Formats: sequence, C-alpha cells, structure tokens
Amino acid sequence: MIQEATILFQIAGIGIIVAMIHSVLKQMGKEEIAQIATLVGFIIVLFIVLNRLADLFQQIKSVFLFQG
Repeated sequence: MIQEATILFQIAGIGIIVAMIHSVLKQMGKEEIAQIATLVGFIIVLFIVLNRLADLFQQIKSVFLFQG
C-alpha cells in the first residue's frame, strides 16, 4: 500500500516540477523548449506507469498460471 502512494507522489512531484519549468520557460519566450520539457516529463511518467503495468501483468500471470 505504501508503494502505491509513493508512486502517486512521484508522479505528482514530476508534474509540479514540469509545470513550473514550463511556465518559467514560456515567460522567458522559450516556448519550444517549454514544450520539449513538458514532453520529457510526460515520457518519464509514461515509463513509470508502464513499469508498474508490467509488474501488474506479471503478478496476474503468476496467479493464473500458479507460478511462484
């Protein structure tokens, strides 16, 4: 249960940091770099979520195939 909360806080933290970076860069007139920073943040979160999904599917597979 603690692990799921930790991942949620990590994703929320990445979102807050990326939003701050995006707003600062946009105010500086670097809109292209701000979009790239947002895309990089999205990709990082996507990798975190995909890793957790892979773990979930592995657990489901082990339950239904009776493997340890």
